Amino acid sequence: MCAQVDPGHTIFAFEKNSVCHNQVKGKAEIIPNSIHRQIRGDLFQNMCLVSLFLRLEFGWLLFILTATILIKREEELNMEYRRLGSSGLKVSTLSFGSWVTFQAQVDLSLAEEMMKTAYDAGVNFFDNAEVYANGASEEIMGDALKKLGWSRDTFIVSSKAFWGGQLPTQRGLSRKHLTDACHAALGRLKVDYLDLFFCHRPDESTPIEETVRVMTDLIHQGKVLYWGTSEWSAQQIMEAYGVARQYGLIPPTMEQPEYNMFRRDFVESDYRRLYTEIGLGTTIWSPLASGLLTGKYSQGIPDDARVNLPGYGWLKSMVESPEGQAKIQKAIKLQEIANDIGHSLTNMSLAWCASNPNVSTVILGASKMSQLTENLKALDTLPALTEEVMDKIEAVLGNKPAPPPQF
Repeated sequence: MCAQVDPGHTIFAFEKNSVCHNQVKGKAEIIPNSIHRQIRGDLFQNMCLVSLFLRLEFGWLLFILTATILIKREEELNMEYRRLGSSGLKVSTLSFGSWVTFQAQVDLSLAEEMMKTAYDAGVNFFDNAEVYANGASEEIMGDALKKLGWSRDTFIVSSKAFWGGQLPTQRGLSRKHLTDACHAALGRLKVDYLDLFFCHRPDESTPIEETVRVMTDLIHQGKVLYWGTSEWSAQQIMEAYGVARQYGLIPPTMEQPEYNMFRRDFVESDYRRLYTEIGLGTTIWSPLASGLLTGKYSQGIPDDARVNLPGYGWLKSMVESPEGQAKIQKAIKLQEIANDIGHSLTNMSLAWCASNPNVSTVILGASKMSQLTENLKALDTLPALTEEVMDKIEAVLGNKPAPPPQF
């Protein structure tokens, strides 16, 4: 096949006896062999240019379509992402955890469905620990991750170590236990590395330098990306930070404290200076105060409440205690504020936590799909938390930590 370029036309004809019949507007002419070879070379060049042009155009089209889909998905998700402290890691403002739900109330099938729902809503952080259901929680999450088949660079997963068993070598923050706990979590979660690895509680029997060194080693070995603490005081965190700086080790990046309307001391007072001085991030747990801030206990304890499950007597005692009953009365008053702004008490409570700029992510927990889907809408409540509404909430709570004294 050959071609000749006429102004405004590219004409193709069949080759015959080393000549090319060029048909232009009904005419035909014989093209000599030498010109035919030149045209054939020009045709090849033109076809390559056309091919390149089409590929470039297709590439741009594909890029535009992909970008449009991603922007549309981001708009549909309505998810925010925040830096984990001063690190470069971006975590979803709402995340999903498995404490007290996986195995006890959530099996593998439901766990997979919940994790997919959270992931599709923009959640990228999934929290766990060795002690949750004695390791079964991590096994369920690991099996769900394997079945879901997400690309490893699209999600963040954590574990926490302190209570790995009853024997002395299975507890605490020693080099041995943290190493064993990390390897066990990798196996249960079926991942090659942990994005976040927490020291679940402070360990007074292990030198802080030993703990900081083994966490640094695990990071250097590629088994952990960031390490942090959970329920540590500001003094203990600063001690770990000081040891790391003194010996050229890696300091903790984040802390996982309890934070909700009824528990504010660590996040709003104790850690106040750590956010700016060392860039501490927070992954807060129990934002609904173990269900007290959902309003479900306002008429007593429902039959299907978690507190009635075997092994949760401690939670039932807390709810029935004078302190628990006082909190329930406050929750009833908070429900009135939530009604006034047209949102549920649950989502107002979650949004209240997320409104704190020092909170990197709010860990959600759910035993039912309906709970999770409702909680994932919490960020829609943020605009409703005006200064006036926040003042009304403070008037009910009456527990805002006092600012440090100024001399």
